[in-house]
Order: sequence, then C-alpha cells, then structure tokens
Amino acid sequence: MAKTFRNLIGGSWTEPRNGAYFENRNPADSTDLIGRFPDSGAAEIEAAVKSARRGFEIWRRTPAPARGDVLRRVGDLLVARKEKIADAMTREMGKVLAETRGDVQEGIDTAYYAATEGRRLFGHVVPSELRQKWAMTYRRPIGIAGLITPFNFPLAIPTWKMFPALLCGNAVIIKPSEDVPHTTHLLVEILLEAGLPPEVVQLVHGRGETVGKALVEHPGVPVISFTGSTDTGALIGETCGRMHKRLSLEMGGKNAMIVMDDADLDLALEGVLWGAFGTTGQRCTATSRLIVHRKVHDRFVARVAEAAERLRLGDGREDKTDVGPLIHESARRKVEEYVGIGQEEGAELVTGGKRPGGERLGSGFFYKPTVFAGVKPGSRLEQEEIFGPVLSVVRVNSFDEAVRVNNDVRYGLSSSIYTRSADRAFLAMQELDNGITYVNAPTIGAEAHLPFGGVKATGNGHREGGWEVYEFYSETKVCYVDYSGRLQRAQIDNYD
Repeated sequence: MAKTFRNLIGGSWTEPRNGAYFENRNPADSTDLIGRFPDSGAAEIEAAVKSARRGFEIWRRTPAPARGDVLRRVGDLLVARKEKIADAMTREMGKVLAETRGDVQEGIDTAYYAATEGRRLFGHVVPSELRQKWAMTYRRPIGIAGLITPFNFPLAIPTWKMFPALLCGNAVIIKPSEDVPHTTHLLVEILLEAGLPPEVVQLVHGRGETVGKALVEHPGVPVISFTGSTDTGALIGETCGRMHKRLSLEMGGKNAMIVMDDADLDLALEGVLWGAFGTTGQRCTATSRLIVHRKVHDRFVARVAEAAERLRLGDGREDKTDVGPLIHESARRKVEEYVGIGQEEGAELVTGGKRPGGERLGSGFFYKPTVFAGVKPGSRLEQEEIFGPVLSVVRVNSFDEAVRVNNDVRYGLSSSIYTRSADRAFLAMQELDNGITYVNAPTIGAEAHLPFGGVKATGNGHREGGWEVYEFYSETKVCYVDYSGRLQRAQIDNYD
C-alpha cells in the first residue's frame, strides 16, 4: 500500500482539513504509485502563515553565521543521501540518474554557498556630509517568503529559493509542484534534521489554482518567488503589484544554439543533443532552436538526426537510458500538438514525431526525440515554448542573421554559439538578447555561485543564484548616528 504524506505546518506533520489527497505516480511507469499527498486549500495557507510568523520572530534574531551553520549541515546531509535522493527523484520526475545526481549536487553547492554568505551579508559605511555623524547600511530580513516551484528540478530549484531566503533570516512557505511533491518532502525532513527551528519552514502541498493562489494572495506573505509558465507568472505579477509584494519571476524560454560555419561540429553535436533532449527537453533553458549557418547546415542536421535516433528511451534508473519520459500525459499531448503544428506550417519532420512502440515503454509518458528542419522564423514552432523533446532547426546565411533570429522571440533566457572566432564569440555575448550566453557549450548548465535568469517574458529582472539573490530576500536599512550634540540639518545647504 502506498504511503500517505502530510503537510508540515506549525512544526507538525498535519493532514489536510478537507481530507483530500492526490496521487503521485512514476511517469516512466504510471502503474507505480509513489504516494498520496495532501490536496490542500486556503485553510492550510492561513495556518502556515500564522506559524511562519512565529518562526520568523525566532529566526530573524538568530545571527546570520549561525543560520549559515544550519545550511552547512543541510549540505552535509545531502551529500550523505545523494544517491538515495537521486533515485527517488528519478522515480518521481523521470529524468535519468546522471541528471538527478546533478540536481542533488546543485542543492549541495547552493547549501555550502549560502552557508558562507552568513558571514558576508555586507552593508556599507559611507561618509556623512555632516561633521560628527556616522552613516551606514545593513541587510535585514523581510518576513515570510512564499515559494512556488516547478517539476523539472525537484531539488535544485527549491534550494535556490529556500536557502538564500533562510540565510537572510526569513521564514518560508513552500508549495512544490504537485507533480513532484516527494522530493521536497525529503528536503524539508533534512532541514529539520539539520536543526532548522520547525516553524521557520512550512510545507504545503496542493494545486496551483488553490494553494498557490492562496499563498500569492495572502496579505501576510510579503515576498513571492515563482518559477513556472509566463502566463501564470503574469497573473501572479498582477496580484503582487496590486498588493505591493516583492516578486521574483522565473518563467519561459525559447533558447537557441547558433552553429557557425567555423564551429567544431563534433563538439556542437554533443552540445545540441544534451541541450535539446536532456531532461526530455523539459528545461526552461532547453535548446529548443538550432540556428545553423548554411555552409554546414545540411551535414550537421543529418548528424543531429542520426544521433537523435540512437538515443535510448526508458526508465531513468536503468543504466542504458539516455532520455526519460515526459512528466505526464498532458505534457505528451502538448508535444504531439506542436508536432502537428510544425507539419501544418510546412517544416520538415526529419526524425521522431511520434510515441515509441512496444510494451517496454507502454506504461510511461515517452516520446521520441524529434527534429524539424526548414523551420521558418516567426512560425509557431519557432516562437512558442513546447517544453518537450522537439528541436527546431533554422537555416541562416550569416552571423548577423543568426543574432536577429535568436533575438526575435518573446523570451530571453539562454543562448549559445559554437565558433572558433574570438571576435564572433565576444560579439555574441554583446548582441544576443538573453540573460545567459554560452560560448562553445549548450544552453543549459547553471552554476550555483552565478546569477540565473533572463530578460523580456522570461523574468521580471531579478536573478536566482549567486550573490544577487541575497539582495532579493533582504532589505537595506540605513542608519545614522549623530554624536555632535547639536541639531545638524542634512539636505540643507551646509557650505556657507
């Protein structure tokens, strides 16, 4: 019998008040029931906010280096349980073990990086314009941070949000994707074991339209961080703007990899396979478009198609598997719809474009790696985010045309160029309208100590990871100390 899980609210594991649960199943084998999780509602969010307020009063007074010590212990526990968590994550989400191990490692790196920031929450001491007066700033926590996370990085993205928020002294309420609730449950257990005061973290399971909505709309949650679709992010932005909340949005992408005529094609081939079909294309940074110079186009596309056909689909826990399943049936149907759209638009289906046959994969949500050539700039296949194993190839005649095609989409997350020219590489870094540009590497591969995020419809200007995220989860307070013993008037002409 499958295990029934609970929410963490008020320092205790509690059942949903409505008594409702949803099932969490293995996308590689839909007959494999992982567990039942609370299908919570607004009542759970209300209780979580009350508890988080109490937790915040304890945690904000804890010295930042001591908060960092807790996160360092979290990192140690993640190291010790890396293989166990990776296996559970693959069972829940589908991507291959090599990737889920990397997902856990991202959490480890984020924990250790956050721990060091406990001694680096710098303010500034600056000269005052007045005599015998001291002027300085320091960083202080904001309050309760509401975190809404997606399915594709079940451990890494929750740590990107939780660890900086906690290090800065905030309490957190996390609502993980209902597609991957188990991994976040394991992470919260580790946080408690590492010594985090129980009411500093609340875990509320449920659906976006109920729990997520209640969390965003609650007046007691001044900070929201959301990773998900651009359409949902826009709705959250409207609410947070009206309620004067601090908001970080990390949303969609339609990322392109440019292959110039002087590129190392062997290296570019490895990059596009990993970028397009890693995580079954279910990354906001996935290589969804391949922009290829006409001089190498035909032979490179033929190589990509041949290599894509050799990729082995299967359960991500099996050693020989290259590509796992999509997260659920509706995701697979969406991919099928876009394959149909591409064919209607006149693009050439080079390989893939269908579900695999055979009993071995029959109970999972698998789809063959798919390559379209002859994709026209401006077409739906070239413009819209698919979030699946579909690669659209666009042929160009020059570097300048490649830049125009790359930039002419609503998103601006990641980009990539393969070239042996230093001039072109630096021009690309300057001209590609994205938050991230890789040279001679695919569009995926964030590192924990660097900011992550995009421009245009990909985000709202904030970054996850690196040093910038600590500014998002804290506020600057300015302090003045006047020891002159008399009234001194700032912003008055004092130079007479």
